[in-house]
Amino acid sequence: MAERISRRRLLGLAGASAAGAAGAGLAGRPALADAAWAAGTSDLLNFVSRPDLKIPPIKVRRHGPVSGSRYIFLDVPYSGPGHGGTLIVDSAGRPVWFGPNTATEHKMDFNAQTLNGEPVLTWWQGLVVQGHGEGEVVIADSSYRVKRIIKAHHGVKADLHEFVITPRNTALISAYRTHSGVDLTALGGPASGYLFSGVFQEIDIATGDLIFEWDSYDPVHPPVALTETYQPLDPGFGTQAQPFDQFHINSIDTDANGDYIVSGRHTWTIYKISRTDGSIQWRLNGKNSDFTMGEGATFAWQHHVRPHGHGKLTIFDNGATPSVPATEPRSRALELAFDETTRRATLVRAFVHPGARVLAKALGSAQILPGNEMFVGWGAVRRFSQFGAEGKLLLDAQMVSGASSYRGFSKPWTGHPVELPAVAARYRSGGGAKVYASWNGATEVATWTVLAGTSATALTRAGARPRTGFETVITVPVTGPYFAVQANDAAGHALATSEAVRIG
Repeated sequence: MAERISRRRLLGLAGASAAGAAGAGLAGRPALADAAWAAGTSDLLNFVSRPDLKIPPIKVRRHGPVSGSRYIFLDVPYSGPGHGGTLIVDSAGRPVWFGPNTATEHKMDFNAQTLNGEPVLTWWQGLVVQGHGEGEVVIADSSYRVKRIIKAHHGVKADLHEFVITPRNTALISAYRTHSGVDLTALGGPASGYLFSGVFQEIDIATGDLIFEWDSYDPVHPPVALTETYQPLDPGFGTQAQPFDQFHINSIDTDANGDYIVSGRHTWTIYKISRTDGSIQWRLNGKNSDFTMGEGATFAWQHHVRPHGHGKLTIFDNGATPSVPATEPRSRALELAFDETTRRATLVRAFVHPGARVLAKALGSAQILPGNEMFVGWGAVRRFSQFGAEGKLLLDAQMVSGASSYRGFSKPWTGHPVELPAVAARYRSGGGAKVYASWNGATEVATWTVLAGTSATALTRAGARPRTGFETVITVPVTGPYFAVQANDAAGHALATSEAVRIG
């Protein structure tokens, strides 16, 4: 992401640049996300039982086996048509859970993590301002109930780029701070200008207390020199209205020793920050790299840096940004090995899209899966893909035009919604009724049973059908006029029953 372009325009440009790549396509039969996509009558998924949800569809092509027990986690900040929000889909692209944005807040960086040994959902929510977020981060349980809201300290607001729950059950969040009176003449700017710095904070989740803070800028001893940036200071920037984003923090994590691994997108550099005193232990890549970068190991405008034990990193290498010409012909998901003694970094694996020239000017993620497979969120190009350990494309998906996801993750998940299933019923032209059943967020529904009767309190079994997607349509020979649905698991046990509704 870059500060020179509004987020809505940025995603629009990225979508346009992907149009040609989408047309190229790949061999393989698409798995259709839902009936609306299959019929080609709508740009959105619409559901009779949940008319309040307007979900952007996802078209998936399968090229090899992928685990059916894992789900894909996406955020749709601006979907074009329909709603943006947090979205879980299955490996066929069918919605499982959707949490729409509100009129005043957008949700991003949606993920499944672990807190105190329990699975949780996490996301950022707030406003997008000049290429970063101003808001708070959220933790929800497996029933989709919000359990914690975490706010940043020292006058800054939580940024959209990062929220990691550490093994010590603390939160790592990013933030942006505005500094005034900054000498930007070395970059061709004013002698007393304005600067965005990259901040991260570690916060105790249980108490909300601040544990640690690091800032990329200090007026006396700046840890990151202004000249480390690759971002040009264009006319009009470095002002109070448009502070210069020299660093652009976009990922934070902890390494095996508990120190911090931080990505500065605009410096093309990964920094190791001491947890003891906040000093920079080393820089990897960029203008002042402490490492010799092997062939193919250099990167530019990167996102989503993750350490994996000692001496291993994964990186989404964008290779491009909206404001300047591209550095690389394609974006890549990288796995690097690095030796802190010899100070050498080498390329282990690189994943590029095999059937389309994918160049993501913003957003993106790279996640190692079990079996050493790789899951790649192609960011603003509105795609995500899964690769086998040897680089074979196993799954490739494309979001509807206008939609995009900051990151994409493949994770196991079991959802137990506290809300009841939803139901709607309509008269059938040939007699009887069509009953529509859904349960937003439920992952254990195997079959639906229809209950019908002459009153809401006198319902009996009228039919059943295996679950076929987010919404299942069951035809029954009766007309009620009252109907309810019962969700059942694979063993036939009842999970929950909807309220009764009168046929429409």
